[in-house]
Amino acid sequence: MLVNLHVKNLALIRDIDISFGEGLNILTGETGAGKSIILGSINAALGGKVSSDLIRTGADHALVELVFQTEDPHVRHCLQKEDISFENGQIIISRKITNGHSISKVNGVTVTLSKLRQITSDLVDIHGQHDHQSLLNKSRHIEILDTYGGTEIADLAGQVSDKYREIRRLKQELEGYNLDEEQRLREMSLYEYELNEIDNAHLIIDEDESLESEYKKLSNGMKIMEVLSSVESLNIGDEMGEAVKSLKNISNYDERLQEHYDQLLELESIFSDFMRGINLYMGEFSYDEQAVYEVENRLNLINKMKSKYGKSISKILAYGEEAASRLEVLKDFETRKSCLENVIEKEMAKLTEIAISLSVLRKEAAERLEKEIRKSLEDLNFNDVRFEIEFVPLAEASQKGIDGVEFMISTNPGEPIRPLKDVASGGELSRIMLAIKTIMAQKDNINTLIFDEIDTGISGRTAGQVARKLSHVSRNHQVICITHLPQIASMADLHFRIDKRVNEGATIVEVNRLDREESIDELSRILGGIHITDTVRHNASEMLDEAEKLKKSFTPV
Repeated sequence: MLVNLHVKNLALIRDIDISFGEGLNILTGETGAGKSIILGSINAALGGKVSSDLIRTGADHALVELVFQTEDPHVRHCLQKEDISFENGQIIISRKITNGHSISKVNGVTVTLSKLRQITSDLVDIHGQHDHQSLLNKSRHIEILDTYGGTEIADLAGQVSDKYREIRRLKQELEGYNLDEEQRLREMSLYEYELNEIDNAHLIIDEDESLESEYKKLSNGMKIMEVLSSVESLNIGDEMGEAVKSLKNISNYDERLQEHYDQLLELESIFSDFMRGINLYMGEFSYDEQAVYEVENRLNLINKMKSKYGKSISKILAYGEEAASRLEVLKDFETRKSCLENVIEKEMAKLTEIAISLSVLRKEAAERLEKEIRKSLEDLNFNDVRFEIEFVPLAEASQKGIDGVEFMISTNPGEPIRPLKDVASGGELSRIMLAIKTIMAQKDNINTLIFDEIDTGISGRTAGQVARKLSHVSRNHQVICITHLPQIASMADLHFRIDKRVNEGATIVEVNRLDREESIDELSRILGGIHITDTVRHNASEMLDEAEKLKKSFTPV
């Protein structure tokens, strides 16, 4: 359940705090008062798109914070995976929006928007003002049916999708076999040449690095020997030996002289080791122009291979392995092609088998869903409605199976049943979506349902039926709803009024929870407009009384 919403510096909102409750939470207000900003704030906190332009003028950031109370095991599992604490069933979600970026946190831990959406997917379902239009896209129909069908359908649908992707990969591999004989022979000749060149090079990984080092030394051999010879010819060792003898003779006269003597003695030892090392290096070093030539040629060969097959020896060798593999395929072309075609054929048979099983489950689920939707539509003042889920078999299994699924409806007696997109008006679509949402909420175990103007295009008795449905659903779910209709507003368990006013030259949005008298005032405004008479107030009061009686008659859904 959504317990609290706190919004700061977003659009026209300076700072508001709304404590929602169980049952039906209704938000009303004048057109343009900022009702949709409230639900937009909730959507933003849950990871929806939001622009930095929405930061209130004069503020450097906007903040939206939601507090949920839930014991949902899926939510708990998601939080544990992210090492996010979950105590007493409380989840605090915040999103701070600044110029250029935003930061989302769950219980104080920063999360990505994708992780946020994953965590909150089972917490709340938001139905925006135009979401019912998605019903016109029949690709949504199979998604709704599969969700309704539960885990058994979800498991098979997942298998179908995985198998389809595997077949698509195999078909892409098969495309590599679309060669004529001339092209096959030409490719074989090229690969044989390349493999021969790579094999004859006898490459060793990291060989180029050691050769570069060797070439650097050999190509500068003359200079190296010249410098070392000049160092060797110096008499530094003899002169240092004389200095050691002289200093030894006077070192007993002063402790400081003894220290200098010890230092010089150590230097003589170090220099002696140094000269032995130089002599050893000169004895081992051999400058050979032929060796320089051979190393240079080897490096040139390796660099040539790099330019053709890869930027390193390991990549050249990897290319050679790929070329050898491809050559084997080309040599055994027809056999391998035939084998791959057989594999694809078998995998297609498996896909079709799974898809048929999936189709059977879908049709069973469709019968149940049809009945539930018809019953729900009748509750929403669709008299004599006919609703069917039509299956059109596909010529070949797709990523979703072998079923084309489309919702069909007839809203008037004597009218033929036709695709939903060809029949339903805006108001009818809103009610159909409400019917579907309330059914799916039971399947999804989503506790909070949010509706932004679900009452579009309805009035009179139909509005009353929609109000009953929302109230009925709210017995087992928290429902938050923006409405312009008194029939729906009167059914509120908690009623909030949204006002827009000017304060010190700035426009701000305020939200107030209404008591009974304030609800009567608000219902009177909705009923009577500018001129509110005693009769209008009396009607508003009666609506609240009737709503209370009606709510007491409901049994949980």
